[in-house]
Amino acid sequence: MRIAITGATGFVGHAVLEEALAKGHRVSALTRREQRPRERIAWVRGTLDDTDTLTALVEGAEAVIHVAGLTNTRNVERFDAANVEGTANMLAAAREGGVSRFVFVSSLSAREPDLSAYGASKARAEALVRESRLDWTIVRPPGVYGPGDRDYLELFKAAKLGVVPVPPKGRSSLIHVEDLARLLVALAAPNALARGATYEPWDDNAFGYEHRELARMIGEAVGNPGAVAAPLPAPVMKLGAQLDGLLRGNKAKLTQDRVGYMLHEDWVCDPRKAPPRSLWHAVWDGEAGLAMTAEWYKAEGWL
Repeated sequence: MRIAITGATGFVGHAVLEEALAKGHRVSALTRREQRPRERIAWVRGTLDDTDTLTALVEGAEAVIHVAGLTNTRNVERFDAANVEGTANMLAAAREGGVSRFVFVSSLSAREPDLSAYGASKARAEALVRESRLDWTIVRPPGVYGPGDRDYLELFKAAKLGVVPVPPKGRSSLIHVEDLARLLVALAAPNALARGATYEPWDDNAFGYEHRELARMIGEAVGNPGAVAAPLPAPVMKLGAQLDGLLRGNKAKLTQDRVGYMLHEDWVCDPRKAPPRSLWHAVWDGEAGLAMTAEWYKAEGWL
């Protein structure tokens, strides 16, 4: 197949790109910056608000995997521009280009849109996909980790020092980026089971991870089994977001918007929304995936 991929230079998108190539597909990939030529990749330079760029991106494609989106910003108004308008533009390009298969990467946060501007923007984008009349599938990943990720890197660094700050209570699911990429590429092919479905994929743990448990696992992954979790009350997390903004500005990892959904107690994937096992199942379990990620961080000098 020829697959059009947005966000192909980002953390998840890059994994999707590599998986598509490994499966023998050809790829049209959206990029903001010049990229080195690679076999079976047609780089299309531009952005999601450029109609001509998106027309070129979908030309000759049989499916779209729309990964690109804004996950974190201090300016919450930017979420709609990137996640809602960007998705609307991508849907229009697919329709006009005659590409019916559309795989949309949403977020588990869309399940609770009142908790964050990010989640609300993803929920609005999902509504556009459902109304598009395309052959669509929506995927809501939980926390995505793996080589190349910089968000969970903060927790790995903290575990190495011995204390991992976590929300006060709750559970969440995880998925390794390679497993997510395999699912997205598998969904690019038309499939009656996936048509009009919303999936919430996770690793081998259907019950998710309690925050203290995850902190312990990350500590073991970095070689510090004595690392302990430090649950932070809501006021402390909100203050931490203010301090992170002052210290790192637009590069802050902890924002007030993120605090909004981090304080929610249930980010465990819904087993009723599991992808069919005939189509996909996770390869990486939590402990092995976290250990592999820690080794990658060390090899790259990130940890």
